[in-house]
Amino acid sequence: MLVGNPPRPYFLDIDTGSDLMWIQCDAPCTSCAKGAHPLYKPRNVNMIPPKNPYCVEVQENLKSKYCDNCHQCDYEIEYADRSSSVGVLAKDELQLVLANGTGTKPNVVFGCAYDQQGTLLNTLASTDGILGLSRAPISLPSQLASHGLINNVIGHCLRTDTNGGYLFLGNDFVPQWRMSWVPMLNNPFPNLYQAQLMKMNYGGKELRLGSTSYGQGTVVFDSGSTYTYFTDQAYKALISMLEEISSEDLIKDASDTTLPICWRAKFPVRSIEEVRQFFKPLNLQFGSKWRIVFTKLWIPAEGFLTISEKGNVCLGILDGSNVHDGSAIILGDISLRGQLFVYDNVNQKIGWIRSNCERPEKVPSLPSFF
Repeated sequence: MLVGNPPRPYFLDIDTGSDLMWIQCDAPCTSCAKGAHPLYKPRNVNMIPPKNPYCVEVQENLKSKYCDNCHQCDYEIEYADRSSSVGVLAKDELQLVLANGTGTKPNVVFGCAYDQQGTLLNTLASTDGILGLSRAPISLPSQLASHGLINNVIGHCLRTDTNGGYLFLGNDFVPQWRMSWVPMLNNPFPNLYQAQLMKMNYGGKELRLGSTSYGQGTVVFDSGSTYTYFTDQAYKALISMLEEISSEDLIKDASDTTLPICWRAKFPVRSIEEVRQFFKPLNLQFGSKWRIVFTKLWIPAEGFLTISEKGNVCLGILDGSNVHDGSAIILGDISLRGQLFVYDNVNQKIGWIRSNCERPEKVPSLPSFF
């Protein structure tokens, strides 16, 4: 993102699971990692006052709220892995490119982050902050939509080889055909992109979702999460089914602590394709108990396996009860690769289609950004 005047570049993690866009900031900085670019330097005119509606929003769940003597708006965010970011709200120009190639420079509100803690500091070695893309009013797409600059639609496509892909805001690049669509749920997480799951299979065997009514579950689409998280019951069922793959060709390696479960092959694994014959795809069926036809999301082995530094293959699905309340299935970016996902906040639906994620294709529609 190009922020400020003159504009300066910042690399941000794309996160559909959080609200606020923030950049590491010299405010001055208490705990900042050495990011990809120099710290953003705010001026007094950039500071958001406490009475601003966006300040009220970010402080809604804080213990310390508005104070008459404050001249700035403090925020604090804690993520699922217990890492956190603390800072103040600022406002500055954001340089954006329209789908027709022209530019625009709206003023947007974002976090000026001066104190980061936890594992978040590790990821900030190659980035400068996080791009919050949730449904919250303060998220970047919601702000741009409130200015009338875009329709509140988001699309991302992450390549399976982990290198490259694209993001767009607005509906210019939403395919008109062959998309699979499911209704967007408003509960239990009002600001997140979630859909109702009816059934989940590994191969041809059903994974019990656990702790849900009518056998239904909730799936949250979270590009900010590296891995995918299952409910406790679904995770245990999957682990039980994976026991059968143990053979002379693929053996569990407890010495590899990259992730809870890793397997060693007879050779260092360089590509998931070399071992995918040992695994079956995941099949998620979305819908409701009143629908006869389900919408399916097929996740191949590449969508839940990763390769460790030891050359082992590891399971990128974890027990969600260890990092959050475990009531929902969270699809992290490991499971979102190789497909274009679209979050249509206007029509309240989520869609996907298989893609090589090389470039977005323009479709006739209203002006937008990418």
